[in-house]
Amino acid sequence: MLKKLLMVVATSAIAASAFAVDQSRVEKSIELKDGSTVYIFKDGKMGMEDKFGQATYMAPGHVMETKDGKKIVMNGNEVWRVDELLHKTHRSY
Repeated sequence: MLKKLLMVVATSAIAASAFAVDQSRVEKSIELKDGSTVYIFKDGKMGMEDKFGQATYMAPGHVMETKDGKKIVMNGNEVWRVDELLHKTHRSY
């Protein structure tokens, strides 16, 4: 039920695309009031980028406010996925 509610709220929010992120893995990116960005992955999990462009921790279940005033609830905490997306060109594998 919570997951369905989260997806309804998230899909109703206006998504802002981030040019630094590989959008093929991300279903939606949403800008928050504090300048950070939440990425919703295709599996429904979320990760967060702070206003300085770094992947950051956000506790699952935390309520966040979008730039347009809507509320969304953090589902998961995919810091490693956001970090991988933001810095994929900096890795040397």
